[in-house]
Amino acid sequence: MLRIDDTITLEDWEMTESFIRASGPGGQNVNKVATAVELRFEAARSPNLPVQVKNRLRRIAGRRWTEDGAIVLKVDETRSQARNREIARTRLVDLIREAAVAPKPRRPTRPTPGSIRRRLDSKTRRGAVKALRGPVDDET
Repeated sequence: MLRIDDTITLEDWEMTESFIRASGPGGQNVNKVATAVELRFEAARSPNLPVQVKNRLRRIAGRRWTEDGAIVLKVDETRSQARNREIARTRLVDLIREAAVAPKPRRPTRPTPGSIRRRLDSKTRRGAVKALRGPVDDET
C-alpha cells in the first residue's frame, strides 16, 4: 500500500513492477543484473483516485500515460535495484500529489486608467516617429 496524502492511498494490485536490464555504463553488472525498474500504475482503473485527479494526472503524465490508462515510469539511475524501485515510487507519488492540487481559478482583471493612458501615449509617440520617416522635400 502506498500513501499519497490523507485522502488518497494506492493498493498494491494497482501497481506492477518489472525489472529489466539497464543501459549505459556498469561493466559486467549491466549484462548480468536486471537493476532498472519499470513501474506501471493502472491510473484509469484506480478506485482511489477522484475523476478530477485522474484528468489532471493524464495531462501531467504526458507520454508516460498509455492508451489503456496506465502510467509507466522507467528508472535506471542507479546500479541498485532497490534504490531504483524507491525512486520510481517517489516519482509516482510526486506526480499524483501534483495532480491532486486543483489549479487556482483565473480571475479576469481590467487595466487601470493609468496603464491605458500610458499605452495610448506610447502609441501616439511611436506614430509620430514613423510619420517623420517620410520622403524629404528639397525646398532649398
